[in-house]
Amino acid sequence: MSHSHSHAPGESHSHSHGPPQLQPQPQPQTLPTPDPAFLAVIEADFRPVSITLAADNITLLCEAHNLDKCSICNLDYINLNRLSKILAQNPKLKAPPPGNIVSKNLSQAVNNTKEEGNAFYKMHKHKEALGRYTMAASIAVQRPPWESNQLMREELSTVMSNRSASYVESEDYISALADAETVISIRRNWSKGHFRKARALVGLGMLDEAIEALQVGLAFEPNNTELGAYLEDIQKMMKEEQKT
Repeated sequence: MSHSHSHAPGESHSHSHGPPQLQPQPQPQTLPTPDPAFLAVIEADFRPVSITLAADNITLLCEAHNLDKCSICNLDYINLNRLSKILAQNPKLKAPPPGNIVSKNLSQAVNNTKEEGNAFYKMHKHKEALGRYTMAASIAVQRPPWESNQLMREELSTVMSNRSASYVESEDYISALADAETVISIRRNWSKGHFRKARALVGLGMLDEAIEALQVGLAFEPNNTELGAYLEDIQKMMKEEQKT
């Protein structure tokens, strides 16, 4: 015997009330045979390097120069050594959590400190705002090495963008430009970094360079109204200067 009934708006199905049917057993999955040509490509790119251990027996160094970051050997073990030391100092930590697990306390600390800076900024207390933004940035870069660095990039770029704005209001345009360049280096396709750079350059009287900065930002976000409006403002400034 079978019947049909609705389980959700617009959804219905029929099922049997007779004897239970035996479910088919899942078949064991077999791995596909590796492609010899693909394996050859991997092996061609694999270049083993010689390493050595430091006296602590947990720090990797290049064998030729005993450095954890060596430009001559083109090797960088800094992040790996950092992770190694964390594991050595925490023997009860069986394994790091997966990269998608993030420290909520750290995120909250970054956000709360940034918001404190924003409150000072709105009150035009830029010295205090700069201090809070600097602290928020120092917290943001303390994420453990196993976490995805995308979150750190977003947090740090936001804080540095806000600090650049505060430097502009303090008329410290060199520091504002340095922070804007940092934002662009870690999050190049974000329009705010290019906007901050343009503001700093305007403060320095470098209008042509400011226009170039905005044009780079618009290449990533052609319809960004903030960039477009500021570009028009700078062009008007240049026309006014030409009249005088």
